[in-house]
Amino acid sequence: MLTITSGSLLYLVLWGLIATVAMTSILEGSRGLGFSRLSLPFLIGAFFTRQRRWAVIVGFIVYTIGGWLFAFLYFLLFASVGMFTWWFGALVGVVHGLFLLVSALPLLPFVHPRMASEYHAASTTRVLEPPGFLAMNYGYHTPLTTLIGQTVYGATLGGFVQLQQAMNG
Repeated sequence: MLTITSGSLLYLVLWGLIATVAMTSILEGSRGLGFSRLSLPFLIGAFFTRQRRWAVIVGFIVYTIGGWLFAFLYFLLFASVGMFTWWFGALVGVVHGLFLLVSALPLLPFVHPRMASEYHAASTTRVLEPPGFLAMNYGYHTPLTTLIGQTVYGATLGGFVQLQQAMNG
């Protein structure tokens, strides 16, 4: 059984940050290499401000906090099914990535104040391109790079729990 102490909570926060940094590095690296145009931190930051510079800064802060919160959800899932391995974390990451690509990103234009939709063209306030199904509007490699990033995120968190179990047990 996984028990959370104040010490393990500190490690959970640390590994949540490490997993978020690893995933973000893959996603932003794929953008920098031209495999994708998707920048989740920018899209999140654009919720809060029109100024591109501030959107990136605010987006990275909110994105990092979201990575920590998702880490807690992953750990709760690991504990609820009693499976504490890197490969189960990777599998959860793949499922999370598929949900993001198939459901969450295509719904984004309906809630994002600055994003055009597949049904309504860009306007003076809605200037961001919608991701579309599997975020394909942001490049044909976007689904693959997103799934790789989410898989690494989950594997990192699962590997941490597996390591903690081995050290405690």
